[in-house]
Amino acid sequence: MTPEYVVDFPTLGFLWSAWKRRHCRVPDRHQRGAPFVEYDWQRWVTANRGRIRPGVVHDPDRPLRNQAFVYRRHLVIAPQKTGKGPQTATDAALAACGPSEFCGWAAEGDYYSCADGGCPCGWEYEYLPGEPMGERHPSPLVQIMATSEDQVDNIWRPLVSMIHLGPLKKLLLPRENFIRVANLSDDPDMDRIDRITASALSRLGNPVTEGFLDESGTYLKANGLRKTAETIRRGAAGMGGRTTETTNPFDPAQESYAQASFESPRPDIFKFYRNPDVVPALRGKDGKPLSYLLKANRRKIHAYAYAGSDHVNLDSIEAEAADLIGTDPAQAERFFGNRIVAGGGAWLPEGLWSARRADVVAAA
Repeated sequence: MTPEYVVDFPTLGFLWSAWKRRHCRVPDRHQRGAPFVEYDWQRWVTANRGRIRPGVVHDPDRPLRNQAFVYRRHLVIAPQKTGKGPQTATDAALAACGPSEFCGWAAEGDYYSCADGGCPCGWEYEYLPGEPMGERHPSPLVQIMATSEDQVDNIWRPLVSMIHLGPLKKLLLPRENFIRVANLSDDPDMDRIDRITASALSRLGNPVTEGFLDESGTYLKANGLRKTAETIRRGAAGMGGRTTETTNPFDPAQESYAQASFESPRPDIFKFYRNPDVVPALRGKDGKPLSYLLKANRRKIHAYAYAGSDHVNLDSIEAEAADLIGTDPAQAERFFGNRIVAGGGAWLPEGLWSARRADVVAAA
């Protein structure tokens, strides 16, 4: 990893990243079907999702679940097309049929075997002594939420492709509106991945083991989705589960669920946000952030915002940003410049958000 992403803490992330590479596949483009290899920033997020509290003791009869982890909730803020959807798809697959749960600390010679979790692929992972060990959840119920069917497809479509393209097809069985986790039980309400939208809320309130909330910057009080997200979070809490949000930078005038998470002082929320405005090279001589309206400035901002997402063509991003600027410059700045700015017609006191912005944010 680059110096920006140094993992110097106990984590299941190394196991998880290796499991993803073995079981998940690139869902599209010219690399379709190749092993899914996380970018550095994705591995950093995975490492922090899997970060284990030092010294916790595993009791197999009463496992710690979310209390084994440093972070109970996770928020990833990044511009469009960086790879948030496919990354979340791998996380959902892991939560459903991978070694997602902490089960103790490794001794010399310990290893994870897929065969122990019912996977026939033959893969094994050798732990380093003292490394956290993982096991499958015995009764997974994973929910993926978005504002609409089209929105949830940002995660659902790559997830289904990953299943069809690789060894996940032996573990996960796609159905019309859910994915069955194979070979666990016949309970119709457990062992599945569900899609949840504003128009399909019938499975809300279930005991969720992991919840993934896509584009949480659009979950507002006005559209009722802040309440929906909170319901999923409560369902996860009851099962010792966790939730992960992914979103473009939110509009601070809308009071979204993502904004509430970003502003929360809770130490058990991991926040990933690479903010261009705190980078000295992206400030003018007056010390203020570079204007996004100037093409030369946008190129510099995009290069920082999309750093590490090697599939992104910055010329294509510039073309889309320049097009959108003509009708909604604030939206272009959020979607592609990775800046938290209010939408057209909104008003906020000058300097309010400059005091709130931070670069890669992770609680110590």
